[in-house]
Amino acid sequence: MPVQKEQGSLPRSEYRFKIPNMSCASCVLSIENALKAIDGVDEVNVNFGNHIASVTMVNGQGASIQPQLAAAIRQAGYTPIELNDEGLENSQSSELAYYHRLWRQAALAFIVGAILMILNYVNGLPPLILPQGQAVGILIAALTLVILAYTATDIYLGAFRSFQAHLANMDTLIALGTGTAWAFSLCVVLFPTAFPENARQLYFESALIIIAFIKFGAALEWQVRGETRQAIARLLKLQPKMARVLRQDEEVDLPIDAVQMGDILHVRPGEQIPVDGLITEGFSSVDESMFTGEPLPVEKKLGDSVIGGTLNKMGSFQYQVTHIGKDLALSQVIDLVSRAQSSKPSIARLADIVASYFVPVVIIIAIASALLWYNLGPEPQTIYLIIVFSTVLLIACPCSLGLATPLAVMAGVSRAVESGILIRHGDTFGRLNAVTTVVMDKTGTITQGKPSVVEVYPIAGWQAHQLIQYAASVEKNSEHPLAEALIRAAKEAGLDFLPLDRFHALPGFGLSAVVEGKMVLLGNLKLMQERNLKVASLAALNERIEQGLERGQTILYLALDHEMIGAIGITDPIKADAQAAIAKLQSQGLKVIMLSGDQEKPARLIAKAVGIQEVYASVLPHEKMNKIAEWQHQGEIVAMVGDGINDAPALAEANVGIAMGSGTDVAIESGDIVLMRDSLFAVVDALRISRATNWNIKENLFFAFIYNSLSIPIAAGALYPIWKILLDPMLAGVVMALSSLTVVLNASRLRYK
Repeated sequence: MPVQKEQGSLPRSEYRFKIPNMSCASCVLSIENALKAIDGVDEVNVNFGNHIASVTMVNGQGASIQPQLAAAIRQAGYTPIELNDEGLENSQSSELAYYHRLWRQAALAFIVGAILMILNYVNGLPPLILPQGQAVGILIAALTLVILAYTATDIYLGAFRSFQAHLANMDTLIALGTGTAWAFSLCVVLFPTAFPENARQLYFESALIIIAFIKFGAALEWQVRGETRQAIARLLKLQPKMARVLRQDEEVDLPIDAVQMGDILHVRPGEQIPVDGLITEGFSSVDESMFTGEPLPVEKKLGDSVIGGTLNKMGSFQYQVTHIGKDLALSQVIDLVSRAQSSKPSIARLADIVASYFVPVVIIIAIASALLWYNLGPEPQTIYLIIVFSTVLLIACPCSLGLATPLAVMAGVSRAVESGILIRHGDTFGRLNAVTTVVMDKTGTITQGKPSVVEVYPIAGWQAHQLIQYAASVEKNSEHPLAEALIRAAKEAGLDFLPLDRFHALPGFGLSAVVEGKMVLLGNLKLMQERNLKVASLAALNERIEQGLERGQTILYLALDHEMIGAIGITDPIKADAQAAIAKLQSQGLKVIMLSGDQEKPARLIAKAVGIQEVYASVLPHEKMNKIAEWQHQGEIVAMVGDGINDAPALAEANVGIAMGSGTDVAIESGDIVLMRDSLFAVVDALRISRATNWNIKENLFFAFIYNSLSIPIAAGALYPIWKILLDPMLAGVVMALSSLTVVLNASRLRYK
């Protein structure tokens, strides 16, 4: 089932497939090239770390496009499984079954291979030139063939499909290496006299033990990779299966899928909250740590929002459902995490390209090395040919190269989720790591975003409650934090909202509306000046307003029918950790700038309190965007931290947009990063995680390239002329598995940093 998206004026659909039989990094480019050849494909992203292919298409291809995409993947030699929202949990269970199968295959191949190795070592088998020896050899050949069919059919089929598609991958290398060993051994069994006595060696056990180590390595990889995917698994477990719904004045337990918008749900102490909603009766404290990373429960009262999947602690309450299905905060978080772990940084694409050419080059090196040993090597040349050919093929499998980047990204994304940080795309790590300047909005970013009315300045003939009533009536349709302060002040004073008509939001200025037939303007000084309203009519109050500004108040001016009637002073407390977090950013060599739409004096007062030297106030949304573009032109790499509403243009313009989100507002499209916890230390943590992830990627790529650069010459026999060292194919299989495991374990360190 496609996910619909909008980009510019063109609608797009995204299709996602699980491809379990990808075996190495060279598979990635093969699948991407096959999908890109289809008309209408806009973007393809194949991730070897979690075996997921994402295809973004321009709409208009019709319902037949999904089978066409699947057919292209199959034609390239791979097995696609469609992934949709319902399939994520099924995917987890199928991966667990695959993991257990890997262990069974590894155990069987290793046990039989070890028995054959011991029998060979103690000369427990009759000579091949005797009839009984040949009969035993044929029996062993048949037994190993059956075991190879059980343990490695996927490898041989993968190699065959790749050959049909004129491609080569890790399956090709393993199939050639083990197949050559088994076929040579069968020839020795059937025609022993055709080989010199010192060349009558059997490699049936080698083929089995090579497969055993490959399956063992794959099982360990899946286990560690599974740990990096635990972020999604934990989120899936948060989804309750049942909900207690009030229907016809009775409480009924219903499956979560039966809950409808507007239903009233009852939650008791200790229960998980089924879906998102607003409390209509009762109060409680709710543990939201799985979303925000904050351990302390959050108090909830009438009108507060609750998030599906969070844990109710003490009280009992009823609430009205506001989101279900894909619109749930939990569903959106799962989707964001899944897509971020599937995304690919630009450095990974370079590794994919290298790996796509790597396998054919390795096959050429293996053939050339084998021929060199056959023509110039010592006796028995045939044995050395088989050893060198198989060893080069097996030791050079580019698994570690393909795992280096995606596993680090998956682990980094998982670690970020645990810290209450949602990374929208894997490439964000690289851009965030390069940031030189952090630009911050004031309201809701540095301040708490929970302002309150502290003073009212009515002109003569007007009362404070009248100003509050008009202002709150206009603001009741606004989502700005200042609106909450006015609405709360009106409710606390017991004031009714007046009838409203022709409401207009004026971004960067304020609001206008018709209230009881009168034109009302509410906003900053710029709005009044633009409408040619004389603030001089407040002359008698100017001294008091000036004092309010000095105390950090944000002043909202109010006009009725083009006549000024007063002003309202609002303050928004600074977040408790803002100063410490900003100092931490500055200590890391980052320039921190405040870019605020608020008035000059309160903005500078707040900036001074938190230690920010460079301040730009009274800046409109498009001016914020232009300022960021100006700094970028000067060579700065800019991260913008804002609330994702008024700051949307600036967030989109910045190299990295960091949106301060709440638990129920995680789909802020303008941000590359969404902070689930309301703390600026989340910005510090995001930078820390990005640096650790980038360093981990570089470490993994170093291990992968060094391993392949050193192992291939050794496998080809570079050490033999001096030290008489020649690797055995079985040892090559072990080393290849360990190389991948090294990268996997190194990536998993991110989860514990």
